[in-house]
Amino acid sequence: MTIRTRLTLLFTAVVSMLLLAFCVGIYLLAERHRRIEFYERLRAEATTSAELLFGKKKVSPKFFKLLDENHLTVLNEEEIIIYNYRDSLVYESGTDYLKVDKDILDRVRLENEIQQKEGLREVVGVLFKDRYNRFVVFASAVDKYGYSKVNNLLWVLGLGWFFATFVVFLVGWVYAYRALLPLKRLIHSVDKITATRLDLRVEMSNNQDEIGQLAERFNRMLDRLEEAFQLQRAFVSNASHELRTPLTAITGQIEVALMDNDPQEWHDTLCSVLDDARQLNRLSNGLLSLAKVSMEESAVKLTNVYLDEVFWQVRSELLKAYPYSGIKVDLANFSNESAHFNVLGNEPLLKIALTNLLENGIKFSPDHEVKVHFNKLPEAFELSFTNQGSVIPEEELPLIFKPFHRGSNARTIAGHGIGLSLTERIIKLHRGSLAVESDSVQGTTFAMTLPQKS
Repeated sequence: MTIRTRLTLLFTAVVSMLLLAFCVGIYLLAERHRRIEFYERLRAEATTSAELLFGKKKVSPKFFKLLDENHLTVLNEEEIIIYNYRDSLVYESGTDYLKVDKDILDRVRLENEIQQKEGLREVVGVLFKDRYNRFVVFASAVDKYGYSKVNNLLWVLGLGWFFATFVVFLVGWVYAYRALLPLKRLIHSVDKITATRLDLRVEMSNNQDEIGQLAERFNRMLDRLEEAFQLQRAFVSNASHELRTPLTAITGQIEVALMDNDPQEWHDTLCSVLDDARQLNRLSNGLLSLAKVSMEESAVKLTNVYLDEVFWQVRSELLKAYPYSGIKVDLANFSNESAHFNVLGNEPLLKIALTNLLENGIKFSPDHEVKVHFNKLPEAFELSFTNQGSVIPEEELPLIFKPFHRGSNARTIAGHGIGLSLTERIIKLHRGSLAVESDSVQGTTFAMTLPQKS
């Protein structure tokens, strides 16, 4: 069942039930009013009959019965019965519609008045008193015209309810169509979007209702998907190119070596192939790490990590790998040197990020020296890495964190353009930020900021 059908049926059912309750209420009130009014008339008939037959100004029973037999009374099928205090019948209109027993007589004397119904006939019994007698008077009749009016009202209400329900269904059907029209347009737009047409966007309405918000969120999701597909295509293209270069070099050197029988040439070729293989290994490791940090955040386990301890471990390892380098640490902006930089993170990934930033400084600095500044912010920790290498042009600063992109100052230095992109993704995964500044006076500075663990 479609949403349009469900909305129409629900809308029709709710309005129909309200109308039905309204109609039933009107009918019950009309029936109650008819019954009360008719009982009042029966009471008046009973009192008037007793007054005329046994009151101060009496009418003979024959004359009164004559009036009743000729239908000169007001009520339809009216019957009057009167009993004295000895339970003796003193007057009966003669129609014999009503049967009275002693229990009813006693009840009237006890309650002064009773009302009851026998089929369509309605009965009122009242106690009539004068100076010498106590009479029990019963008046009964059939409210022919009252029932006719109530039945007509019932038909009018029933037909009105049915017609109103039909109109409500039609109105609900049209209203549901108009209300869901933006959603149908949204579905039509979504059907056009494919893996090769991710540039398309769904049409957004001007009003900010739920469907407009859905369209806006869907367009945002498409933006992220398009960006992810573009990154994937660029990654595959660049990775293929980067992997092809060392593989081609290795293949060419081996083919040349096979054509030469000089052992020294073979030795030189093997050394060159070994360098290319190491380069290929570093590239493969970088690509695997880049793919790992591109996963969902929930797939990376975060624990309590002391960032300063991780830094000292990385520094020690790099000094062994690059004995000619220098890594100077400045703790002047960190008041308590015995405290730790406690963050919520993944220790292996943070090691990769710190290693890339330190190696980047060592490679690009002419004296292979990197200055590291520790700084504690109100709610975060900041580590800045400064080197005196070539200045990065200002227009290239926004691009250096893209995968496989290398600045114009890095053409003479070996690399693949993966390290900074990998580092930025790792820091973003830890809800931090990585900024860069480069000028001829201060040098190039990378500032890594990570939030404190609360």
